[in-house]
Amino acid sequence: MTVIPKDSRLRYHCQLRQSAEERHAETHPLTWRLREDGARVGFAEYCAKEGYQSARQTLTQRTPADIIDTMKQANVRGRGGGGFSAGVKWGLTQVGDHLPRGYLICNADEMEPGTFKDRLLLEQLPHLLIESMIIAGYANRSCYGYIFLRGEYVEAARSVALAIEEARQAGLLGSDIAGSGFDFDIALHTGAGRYICGEETALINSLEGKRANPRAKPPFPGQSGAWGKPTVVNNVETLCNVPSVMQHGADWYQGLSGGLSGDGGTKLYGVSGLVERPGLWELPIGTSGREILERAGGMRQGHTLKAWLPGGGSTGFLLPEHLDLPMDFDTIGQYGSRLGTSVIAVVSERQSIVSLLRNLEQFFARESCGWCTPCRDGLPWTVKILQALERGEGKPEYIEILEQHTLGLNSPRTFCAHAPGAMMPLESALKLFRAEFEAGIASTSLEGVS
Repeated sequence: MTVIPKDSRLRYHCQLRQSAEERHAETHPLTWRLREDGARVGFAEYCAKEGYQSARQTLTQRTPADIIDTMKQANVRGRGGGGFSAGVKWGLTQVGDHLPRGYLICNADEMEPGTFKDRLLLEQLPHLLIESMIIAGYANRSCYGYIFLRGEYVEAARSVALAIEEARQAGLLGSDIAGSGFDFDIALHTGAGRYICGEETALINSLEGKRANPRAKPPFPGQSGAWGKPTVVNNVETLCNVPSVMQHGADWYQGLSGGLSGDGGTKLYGVSGLVERPGLWELPIGTSGREILERAGGMRQGHTLKAWLPGGGSTGFLLPEHLDLPMDFDTIGQYGSRLGTSVIAVVSERQSIVSLLRNLEQFFARESCGWCTPCRDGLPWTVKILQALERGEGKPEYIEILEQHTLGLNSPRTFCAHAPGAMMPLESALKLFRAEFEAGIASTSLEGVS
């Protein structure tokens, strides 16, 4: 077992920008236990801060059906980007005496460009995730849990591995957890670093030792997932809401948003890019983009906000006039983008949209699993066109070709959401910053040169 030295400060590239005085159990369910110095919260400290109380009470006092009903009422929406109700997903999982117990998988493969929120919880508060998975596993009659972790998150792997061992030694994993009669254990699986594993069936294939390609649906994982058994896949932040919902109830969770949104709970919001104080904040869901940007100290001196991505590289660009929108799933969706992971990436007036898009599309082209033709061939072709425009060697028809790509590489023409996600920032950029693309068209063309 890998041992983490006591009082060691983990080397992560993000910070929670809220002091301990700002965070309370009643208002910050995800982060109130975090230490001011950023060090890992160990087993003893976690237990001293009400850790595992929710799991013990839930396993001995509530039924799986009751837990799922509470999750539905709380409307804990998927914090990985999809926004689908976790309670509804759990309710779709096949259960019954005639069916085998299935699996619970935590998607910790945080590969979305510009996103680093789950890393904070994995490195500093791993026991919150372990407790969450125990409750979720009980609700879904899972026999085993897997944490599918991005391979590059070395510190997170060390922290989570130690937490699993600590929980197992304390009788909170394994047979007859806390005397409840429920058997459940967890394994840590580090992936090879593939963006496509954010798609749950590709993740399951990878976990089984197969090539990380998406599967045809139906059947959905809730009916036939890992090794053919009912399987639930949830994101780290999604799962980490479960203990507080079970402890305080659905009405309390709904009230955390303070009327800022029809959604309930809090959200880990972040900002990266040319701002004064990049980092993370746990805030009521529905907090405006402007408030989040102000908490980050605004743009760096000498820079002006040109555009922003609300939740990672696969979301559409928004403009400065959209900063007052509530940062929730439905509102951002109404303006042609997605909340995604809710970690804002800012773009300065001094940055080229074409260059930024070329960089993003290179990433998406490299991460394509190659399963379907539009994605496998279309994304590299998009990159070539953007490279030509970036060098000022584009042709007039290139912009129209890019527009055609945003249609041809979209649903339902692709097997999964990888290519449609890659097209969202491109489609919005073509609408909002067309002049920058046109500026890359060569003024003259040499005959016979393509």
